[in-house]
Amino acid sequence: MDHVLRSLPGNVQWGLWDGRLKPVLRIASGDRVTIETLSGEPDDLPDPSLGFDIVPGHREVLASSLRGPGPHLLTGPIHVEGAEPGDVLEVRVLSIELRCNWGWNLQVPMLGTLPEDFPEFRRIHIPLDRARNVARLPWGQELPLAPFFGNFGVAPPLAWGRLSSKEPRAFGGNMDNKELGAGSTLYFPVFVAGALFSAGDGHALQGDGEVCLTAIEAALTGTFEFHLRRDLRLASPRAETTADWITMGFDEDLDDAAKAALRDMIVLIRESSGLGAQDAYTLCSIAADLRVTQMVDGNKGVHCVLAKSRMPQRR
Repeated sequence: MDHVLRSLPGNVQWGLWDGRLKPVLRIASGDRVTIETLSGEPDDLPDPSLGFDIVPGHREVLASSLRGPGPHLLTGPIHVEGAEPGDVLEVRVLSIELRCNWGWNLQVPMLGTLPEDFPEFRRIHIPLDRARNVARLPWGQELPLAPFFGNFGVAPPLAWGRLSSKEPRAFGGNMDNKELGAGSTLYFPVFVAGALFSAGDGHALQGDGEVCLTAIEAALTGTFEFHLRRDLRLASPRAETTADWITMGFDEDLDDAAKAALRDMIVLIRESSGLGAQDAYTLCSIAADLRVTQMVDGNKGVHCVLAKSRMPQRR
């Protein structure tokens, strides 16, 4: 069955993840949902004189929503019937589209990767040409867009309480992984009944690291297909694209984030191929890539990427 979840007041959470939230939509495993998302707090919206489109309902959502401890607008949560703690929710990203003709980028004192070098506040609005699929940067350069959702996942365990939308964690959240665009598939460990999936924090374009704090932040619409998996057991999110397997690690310490991503890739290789741990470790050293996902969200991110063509056949 197909559903549409609009970004209307009551359907959007501001700045938080919480396993106690009431779902705004209930679906069955196998259903598809087109989810509208918003991007930007009040000060991030462009002045009308710039001629940019404001997504209908954006200001109304901001005016009527209780703000949590983080900055992101997340549409949801969606209850998947039958999902229970210990299960895995498979989320297929079928398509992603821009909702507006602009994005924004922010630098904030004391934040980002080089706060000591860039102490000034700056916010810029960047024109997005949806017909040509390019962004025009302030210095005149045009870059092709590659949209993805920076912040999506399932609800955290009830015992964790209400969390900021800023830090990526075991349930997903603010992963900011540019690999997770249309055509990718995510696997999230389920922590609460119904899984309670939400999505937001659209990015029109981002480099690995997201070093200045933000990407080209933009409102997106995504179509997702959900499948309940009881044949998998995960402690943290995994992903795949047509070409690659991806594992992810999140930690305040970049080294520990890298170790988490690498350890999960070793587990994935062993599960998929039957290799022993030392052989899988060796394979990672000669065939997998560790990439810095982002440096700026409290918990830093690293993702480990192994081409499917390099995954050994099960012996």
